[in-house]
Amino acid sequence: MTEREPARSLEQRKQDALERLEKDEDVWVATASPDGVPCLVPLSFVWDRGTLLMATRRANPTAVNVTPSGQIRVTLGHTRDVVLIEGTADIVEGADLPAESGDAFTAKLHWDPRDRRAWVYLRVTPYTVKAWREENELAGRELMLDGTWLG
Repeated sequence: MTEREPARSLEQRKQDALERLEKDEDVWVATASPDGVPCLVPLSFVWDRGTLLMATRRANPTAVNVTPSGQIRVTLGHTRDVVLIEGTADIVEGADLPAESGDAFTAKLHWDPRDRRAWVYLRVTPYTVKAWREENELAGRELMLDGTWLG
């Protein structure tokens, strides 16, 4: 049995979460239909100006589900190193996406859906971010509340 590492400070957790947002390429995205049917899919993303930018087909349940309320949950990492983000998602047409955002998406993920009419971008603005590894980090897992970074 391995010994558990000590709990990270708020500052270290925030730094680790921001590093994951910059370097990771994929997240799990959770939405629900208006009648409560859950949908969980992996999507590639780029951290762009304090938001997550992802692309999906406009007819996919993920895009359809965010249209009424914008509510979305996103997770990075694995079960022993979680970053959980709750936020609102806005649908952005490729033609309406700022060039610097589209260029950042293309540079990181090596594909460009801006001119594909069947695709839309989801821009997720976080309002809550939590991060933890083990039970000893549950107590201080909040890194962002009401859209404001703590610490």
